[in-house]
Formats: sequence, C-alpha cells, structure tokens
Amino acid sequence: MGSCGGARESGAPECAEIAPEAWIVDDTGFPKKGCWSVGVARQYSGTLGRVDNCQIGVSISAATDQASCPVNWRIFIPEEWDQDRERRAKAHLPEEIRHEPKWGLALAMIDELRGWGLVPPVVCADGAYGDITEFRGGLDERAISYVVQVKAATSAFAEQVEPERPPYRGRGRPPAARYRTKPASLRELVLRAGRRAARGIGWREGSRGRMHSRFVALRVRPANIKLRRAAHANDRELPVRWLLAEWPAGQSEPTNYWLSNLPADTPVRELVRLAKLRWRIEHDYRELKDALGLDHFEGRSFRGWHHHVTLVSLAHAFLTLERRRHPRPRAAA
Repeated sequence: MGSCGGARESGAPECAEIAPEAWIVDDTGFPKKGCWSVGVARQYSGTLGRVDNCQIGVSISAATDQASCPVNWRIFIPEEWDQDRERRAKAHLPEEIRHEPKWGLALAMIDELRGWGLVPPVVCADGAYGDITEFRGGLDERAISYVVQVKAATSAFAEQVEPERPPYRGRGRPPAARYRTKPASLRELVLRAGRRAARGIGWREGSRGRMHSRFVALRVRPANIKLRRAAHANDRELPVRWLLAEWPAGQSEPTNYWLSNLPADTPVRELVRLAKLRWRIEHDYRELKDALGLDHFEGRSFRGWHHHVTLVSLAHAFLTLERRRHPRPRAAA
C-alpha cells in the first residue's frame, strides 16, 4: 500500500503514479448484527448518521484532486471490549490491543507510515479529529503540516494578543507572563473581521462547474485552557496559526472553520484547496463499499478484518491506477 502513499525519505523519488498533496484522516462505519465481530458495539457512526450496532474503521488516504487511495487502516476498539475476555477470545483480539481514541489511532498510523519511509505532505481531517487539541499537538510535535476542520466555538486570541507580565514589586517570586484577557471564539474573531474581509475563491471543477465560495483568512492563536496552561507552564507564547472560515454569499455568518499550521506566507487559495480536498475520502468510501465490498466482510476476527480492508484497498488502488493510465476520452463538445 505504501507505494502510493507519499514522498520517500532519504532523497528517494516520489511515487510515480500518485504524488499525494495530502493524507486524509477519517473513519467509516460498518453496520453489524450480533455482538461477536471484532470491535462491534452500539456507537455513533458519522457514515450512518446515528448510534447503531457497528464497527468503526479509521483510515488514512493519500489524495490529490484527481486520485486517491487508502494506505492504512485500524479498527477502533471500544472501551467495553477491554475487559470482555469472551469476546476478545472469539475475535482473536491480541492482548496488547486495547481501547485507544480514534485520534490516537490516527497518530499511530501516521507513525507507521513514516516508518515505511513515507512523508505526509499535509494532513487533512474533519472536526472529529481537528477539534482534538492532542491530535493537533501530536502533528505539531512531529513537525507535520495540517489543515483540519474545527468548531466555531474553538477558543483563540487574535495574533497581536501577547502575554502580559505585571511589574515586579520586589517581594516573592516575580509574576509570570500570562494571557490576561478572555479568548474569543473563532466565530467571534471572524465576525469582528467582517463580511468585507471575505474573498471569493474557487478550488476545483465540479459536475456543475467551478466550485466557488467566499473565505476569510486570519492569523490567530488557538487558546483553549489546555493550551494556555501549557504556554504558562513553559513560559512561552501561544503559537500563531491560520484560521480559515468559509462565509458563503448570502449567509449571515460563516458556515465552516479550519485551523492550519502552514507557514504565514501560504496563499489563501492553497489553504482553501487543501481544506476542500476532503471530498476525495467520501468518493473513496462510496466506491470501496458500493463497488468493492468493503463493508461485506462476514468474519469476526481482528486479523481477518485487517486482511479484508487491505485487499479491498489494493483492489481500489488497482482501479485508480488503471483509470489514470487509461483515461476515458472526453465527450465531444
């Protein structure tokens, strides 16, 4: 699977077939009956749009606007499985495999891919991952660029806000520098910038023409309580990040928000293109399930599930490469 996953380290050339522009982190649900299939539980699935009896698989796909393919999978193990010896035995679940949050699985998968010699160009993810401070922090610690969706209520300061250090009065420990104002939400920061700050940007050709909307891009300092405490403990400033907000024409306020640690000189058009690249994963999941049987696995075991999703992903990669090598001729105008 790694052959289509990204640039090689140590100066080796990029994949000749798909040179991905991003790795997309996501998860999908597998409806199940009964309780013995590995990882099955009543849990929320974004794919199903509800709580149901299902398995959840976390995936990483290497993607461009023209092509993509899954390069790694992990099954999510709910907490209830940790102490259920009977179900673990019937599913042949290894003893060392325990419950781990989906964002933790994603970071472990990224580490595994890097161990194969692949380098993520940028990581993209929806709010189920982007909203998690530890996930974004894990990418920062690994020096991995990201563009991830977040909630409007996420706390942040404007870029110019800095920690304040009160004057030392000569007694006791000198006061530490702290952010002494209350952070705003991302929504509030964009509304302060105003509708006039939005600019129209197109990002790809859709079935009905050019995809286009209006966006506001600001430099901000994400500032939830965990980040502020960490900054205070280490006597440092909160890092500056890109805030990208989609504010469609005719809407009273923005509809979507993203945070990114890409450099300050990154063009806004590039931020938009990467933020919108996640459409590829929905396309992949539909083909993997509807055409290739991703969710038709009837086995129960941990190893069997991973064998199944790997083989289906290989079939998907083969079809993707065949489509690129033998593109359909364009219809006459």
